Amino acid sequence: MAKVWINGKLRRILVGYDGSAACERALEAAIALGDGSESQLLVLAVARPPEPELSSRTNALDTAREDLERTLTRLRSRVRGEGIEIETQVTQGHPAEEIIRKAREDQVDLIVVGHLGMSRREERTLGSIAQHVLSHAPCPVMVAK
Repeated sequence: MAKVWINGKLRRILVGYDGSAACERALEAAIALGDGSESQLLVLAVARPPEPELSSRTNALDTAREDLERTLTRLRSRVRGEGIEIETQVTQGHPAEEIIRKAREDQVDLIVVGHLGMSRREERTLGSIAQHVLSHAPCPVMVAK
């Protein structure tokens, strides 16, 4: 496992982001954790492929990726304005699996996810993506409510 702390601060913090209120809170928590340190913030948005029976699958996925890219461009400007080093990426696939893959690939020290994301169902339990990340992550996970 990679060295987690540099001068008492987290080195890399990965945020799973979909634009939901819970993910905004996760992003704010990650910014607060990395504030004033040499931490790098990695924000990952995942375009989820539509169900196979949808005829315009490619167009829907392309539209989702473009929307996420625009959202992350605005987010990057906002966070860099606060003097925080940030990297953003849009990928496609299952959000939890992509978050876990990115965490392993970039050897992150902490994953921060929202309690419930855009696919929110009216339930009182932990969202399925957050639960999957908690169960399979290669590093500590913080869930923002």
